[in-house]
Amino acid sequence: MSTYATLEQEARSQWEALQGRPWLRVGMAICGRSAGAQEVLDALRRALERHGLPATLTPVGCLGLCFAEPLVDIQKPGRPRIFYQRVTPQSAEALVEDYLLRDNPRPDLALGTLGGQVAGIPPLEEHPAWKPQVRIATRNCGTVEPANLWHYIANGGYRGLAKVLAEMKPAQVIEEVSKSGLRGRGGAAFPTGTKWNFLARAPGPTKYILVNCEEGDPGAFNDKGILESDPFTLIEGCTIAGYATGASKGYVFIRHGHEGPITLTRKAIAEAYKAGLLGQNILGSGFSFDMEVVLTGESYVSGEETALMEAIEGKRAMPRSRPPFPAQVGLWGKPSNINNVKTLSYVPEIVAKGGAWFAGIGTERSKGTAIVCLSGHITRPGWYEVPFGLTLRQVVEGIGGGTSTGRPIKLLQTGGPLGGVLGAERLDIALDFDGMAQAGAIFGSGGVIVADDTTCAVDMVRNLVAFCQFESCGKCFPCRLGFTHMLEVLERIATGQGRPADLEAMRTIGQAMSLGSLCGHGQLGFNPVQSALRFCADDFRIHIEEGRCPTGACRPVLSLPRRTRPQPVGGWYARHAYAHH
Repeated sequence: MSTYATLEQEARSQWEALQGRPWLRVGMAICGRSAGAQEVLDALRRALERHGLPATLTPVGCLGLCFAEPLVDIQKPGRPRIFYQRVTPQSAEALVEDYLLRDNPRPDLALGTLGGQVAGIPPLEEHPAWKPQVRIATRNCGTVEPANLWHYIANGGYRGLAKVLAEMKPAQVIEEVSKSGLRGRGGAAFPTGTKWNFLARAPGPTKYILVNCEEGDPGAFNDKGILESDPFTLIEGCTIAGYATGASKGYVFIRHGHEGPITLTRKAIAEAYKAGLLGQNILGSGFSFDMEVVLTGESYVSGEETALMEAIEGKRAMPRSRPPFPAQVGLWGKPSNINNVKTLSYVPEIVAKGGAWFAGIGTERSKGTAIVCLSGHITRPGWYEVPFGLTLRQVVEGIGGGTSTGRPIKLLQTGGPLGGVLGAERLDIALDFDGMAQAGAIFGSGGVIVADDTTCAVDMVRNLVAFCQFESCGKCFPCRLGFTHMLEVLERIATGQGRPADLEAMRTIGQAMSLGSLCGHGQLGFNPVQSALRFCADDFRIHIEEGRCPTGACRPVLSLPRRTRPQPVGGWYARHAYAHH
């Protein structure tokens, strides 16, 4: 039977062995692969073999600096890590010859260093995209081999679970999570400790922890980023949640087709079983917990917690009426909790360092950090973990570098297709769950799409509504008909045939959807329209009064019945969202 001390000793031994010769790490998450990282990895391997160099070449996940992909870092024994950006197969071979053979670190190709200084290369810690970050859930991303258990343990992994099993009772774990102020990162921002307490109090020997990685929002890619880069932090967090609530099994729910997160999470789960960190009698504690990955089809509504359970049970992903709530009657009729990937990924560090430590980061109502995905008209697209309380301006202009076009920011689309629109005049509001909601938008799962002044708000909202209309499961008619009617009105306005009464018609439709829909898909469906009307009223006025688009962006959306309507692949959302990482 494994003990944590023996696992930790083995992990440290393997990690120290990596430091004895040059170590090359290549970002192989989907952002890196799409930029050519596989070709770079192959070129590095060929160059090392050709020169007979005894070096370690490791595929890692995403550091979050997606703008710099393909990203390679090289660490010589006793020296800092040097990160090289936008590496090509040709420059990869040059790095091997120049730095590994001739000791020329090639400052002209470098982004920055970590862990020390190299002449001519700035520290990564001072880079505007890195300096404001506080990396907790993403602490290992881009550093460890994603499904390598020894890498994870060598960097402090599983010390939280070991502490829980050796020193804490389930109620104490929940108390610590409650003390941290952790709120759900999936969109609703419900207090995690309170949710866990509901499940802990539910009677019955069989309970489930469900992990939501459906993540169908164009513009949000942090859940998949964590699973592609450090799946063990999710597995450990889920296991701790199982111990705290009395659950016996965890299901990681991932959208079908996302092969990177699926493959790496399955491999990591298998490694955890092999080491005795999942399964029966974990670390000799008497606590047993199982995990597996389950898949859903291409259904945005599957991200709604009750629709998620329907999908796991092999049914069509459609929301259930509530009450009863999942903590009483959930998956297969058993008490269940649904948490987002990001939420559970914080738990190991919260338990290891204490709830008060986490509560000391962020704002009064929004504790800890936010993982923000920046895309659209942005100079430095990527995902960044920053403390709550930074302003949107600090995130978009400071970290993101402002617009990639050099034109003024017109608006931000936040929180996914059911989120909202914020005008440029609201850039100075704080990144905060409640503050953003009061401003007319939601933070949601962390997506922030930046649009410059060439963007038409009518065109943008029309494409958001088209996406939501296509993704409606159709179970309840306020959502099924509401999106269809709203899209018809927006299409009329966008093509110069709108009339003043259309604005009031959309408000009426939106109110009916909010009051009558079963789940958030319909209840929040009017959000993007409502916020766009608030911050970009002139775009709607010009379309209706003058019969023209102020930016010339509006084009007809193909008008087909709801069941055959294609997603708006040529519209604003597809053009500007850094969709699916």
